[in-house]
Amino acid sequence: MVQHGSPHEAIQIFAMANLLVEHGLDQVEDEYGLDLRRGHLRTIESDAIYYPQIEQVIRAEAARMAPHYEVFYSLEKTIRGLIADVLTEAEVDNWWEEYVPEEVRKGVGRRRKRELDSGTTPRSAESLDFTTFGELGEIIKTNWDLFGGLFSSVKAVENVMAKLNNLRGPIAHCSPLAEDEVLRLRLSVRDWFRLME
Repeated sequence: MVQHGSPHEAIQIFAMANLLVEHGLDQVEDEYGLDLRRGHLRTIESDAIYYPQIEQVIRAEAARMAPHYEVFYSLEKTIRGLIADVLTEAEVDNWWEEYVPEEVRKGVGRRRKRELDSGTTPRSAESLDFTTFGELGEIIKTNWDLFGGLFSSVKAVENVMAKLNNLRGPIAHCSPLAEDEVLRLRLSVRDWFRLME
């Protein structure tokens, strides 16, 4: 039990006051379209109630991992967009059925059904958004005749996608990346874009 006026209580009050000030600054930024360059990542409204209950060490780890998640999220969305663009340009009425391997389509079907059965809001109306990272690589390899003009080598695409897929695990499953793996992520992202030079 925390005693009134104890150092622990003072720290809790300081943390809550800081959280309230940050929330107020978020509102000012939103209302006036400002970026006060606080280096502060906004949290959802309910965080004011629940987030402070999470240990500081975990919150600090999450803040360190956030940029890596952002990089991977952006890269995966970029790869999905590239695949959709290339397959759409193939001018086939139903490229999903024509160009996506059957095993990938089955996996997507299972994930879509599981999401539908859960009663949650579907993540997307597009089947491609239900593919795993590994499946994106399979779509590219299976359709190398369409993608070969964009990349230098199918083996290089396989290697880079495999590295990225290995790095995706800790990011997607809330584990910290070791310093070497952070460097490997940066290099692998560069490798991906270098494949298209």
